[in-house]
Amino acid sequence: MTYAPLGSTCGATALGTMPSARRMTTHHVGHSRASVRTMFDVVRAVEAWPTHLPHYRSVRMLERDPDGGGVVEMVADRPFGAFRWPTVSRSVMQVDHRRPAVRFRHIGGLTTGMEVEWAFEADGLADGRAAGTRISLLHLWDGPRWPLIGAVAAVRVIGPLFVTGMASRTLVGLVRAAEAVT
Repeated sequence: MTYAPLGSTCGATALGTMPSARRMTTHHVGHSRASVRTMFDVVRAVEAWPTHLPHYRSVRMLERDPDGGGVVEMVADRPFGAFRWPTVSRSVMQVDHRRPAVRFRHIGGLTTGMEVEWAFEADGLADGRAAGTRISLLHLWDGPRWPLIGAVAAVRVIGPLFVTGMASRTLVGLVRAAEAVT
């Protein structure tokens, strides 16, 4: 694994900064009326995701760090009409309370090596309505290690059909959950 322990002020797991680019990039941006703190708290409480997200079957913390990160296993379904394609991932999770942000690096499953970041910042709306939170959900990945077709599969199939399909549902569901808190 490519993560390292840090001192107690930064939490126990450090994944470093997000890579600058990968072959497959998906970026979802959302807005919530909830505060940055509420949105961050809902996203970092990954074990509660199945209560907010019908496409998530289970989320288990396999190892827990003092900052709330650790190693997490997520089991979800990617709906395609009536058919639900099962997905499983194991990730190192980093919780950055100062920024705030939640990072994942997939360390098991088809998407091993995928980098994911949820980042939050205060956001006022252009029409002067109450401020809320701008959410940025970024996925970066070079694809599976399949000779000749791994990168093509990531860019043309896995990214647009699976990652985008699940990330957009997850973002909308967690925004809804955070707004229900406020």
